[in-house]
Amino acid sequence: MIDVEALGPARRQEIAADDDVVRVRQLVRAAAVESKLSLVDQTKLVTAASELARNTLVYGGGGYAEVQPVSNGRRRGIRVVFADEGPGIADLDQAFTDGYTTGGGLGLGLSGARRLMDEFELHTEVGAGTVITAVKWER
Repeated sequence: MIDVEALGPARRQEIAADDDVVRVRQLVRAAAVESKLSLVDQTKLVTAASELARNTLVYGGGGYAEVQPVSNGRRRGIRVVFADEGPGIADLDQAFTDGYTTGGGLGLGLSGARRLMDEFELHTEVGAGTVITAVKWER
C-alpha cells in the first residue's frame, strides 16, 4: 500500500464510455494544476491516467477512477486509483511486457503508465477485477 496523507477529498469519475476517459483526463489535469505540478509532470500524469482509464474501460468492462491530492510528509502529489470488477489479469509478468496486448493496441499502456508514475501498485484477482493505485510527486 502506498503510504500517503490525503490533502483533500477524492474526486470520483465513473468509467463506462469513451467520454468518461476524457472526463478522467480533465479531472486529473485540473488536480495536477491545482497541486502545482510542473508541466512535464502534469503531462506524464495525464498520459498515464488516460491509459489506465482506457484499460479500465476496455479490459475491465468499466469501473471508476478516483483522484486525490496527497502528501508523504515531504512532497505533495496526486494519487489516482482505477478500479474495475472485470476479468482480472491472469499473468502480470506478461501484462507488463512491452508489446504484449490482448487488444489491438501497441501493448505499451500498462507498462508505460507504470514508467510515467513515481509509485505504482496493481492488485488483481482473476474473475474479481483489478485495482491500480499510482502517485505522481511534485519535483
